[in-house]
Amino acid sequence: MNHPLLVILVKVTIFSLMLAIGINLSFEKLLSLWRQPKLLFRDLFAVTVLVPLVVIILLKLFNQPKEVEMGLALLAVSPGAPLMSKRSQMAGVSVFHSAGLQLTLALVAVFVTPLTLNIFHAIFDLQTEKLSILEVSGQIFMAQLLPVSIGLLIQRFLPKVALKIGKPLTMFYNSLFLLLALLLLIPALRTTLNIGIITTLLIILMVLISMGIGHFLGGPDLEKRSALAIACIARNIGLALFIAVLNNAEKQVFPILASYAVLGSMFAIPYSQWSKKKMGQII
Repeated sequence: MNHPLLVILVKVTIFSLMLAIGINLSFEKLLSLWRQPKLLFRDLFAVTVLVPLVVIILLKLFNQPKEVEMGLALLAVSPGAPLMSKRSQMAGVSVFHSAGLQLTLALVAVFVTPLTLNIFHAIFDLQTEKLSILEVSGQIFMAQLLPVSIGLLIQRFLPKVALKIGKPLTMFYNSLFLLLALLLLIPALRTTLNIGIITTLLIILMVLISMGIGHFLGGPDLEKRSALAIACIARNIGLALFIAVLNNAEKQVFPILASYAVLGSMFAIPYSQWSKKKMGQII
């Protein structure tokens, strides 16, 4: 992940994905979730309250080194992963619902992340004191909100251009997403194999419980259940790493973040396939 070309590839993939969301979806569709306050509250409560609470309980039950505590804490306080909408679509969730939930979580993270991180710091005495709302908002704005805003402006003022580049841009980020997954797979697997059995078990429990929270709190609609399950486990690793860098702790927590990405995908992919197949049967 420290290779400059790989870092550039990650940034280009995320930027093109968020730009495509802005170009292909109207502002009204992106805000459709906000017109369902009960669903919105349930989703936010599951992702920003219950998942961190689960991590606090697991860390209390399992006596882990400080770097593991900090790594899982940073994941818990970082909702709204940029690639969440892509992963939700793989589960059969409509793009406007997945993108709307992702952007909502990104906006909420500006305020929730510093607050929740202070709670973790108070409980576990973590090395996480250097964080402000402005720092979080800057990272989220550059990674997600800026490219979406550019896409929405293109759609609003240059509709012909938006129609022309919408599908090619989607194909472009899909290709980059696949390339990125292939490039990161082997190094991330090696890292995961070296973190220890107890830590691996702890991460797996975090993934499974988080997925279960989303699935069972998502309501009777399978699409919304799947969207919330993916949202619960798709933590914003970029934001977590950003916070670690601010605290000079990136080397300590990176193995935990990489292992979570691998183990989270290992369980999310079969769930996504099951969900998509189930929704196909319902239709």
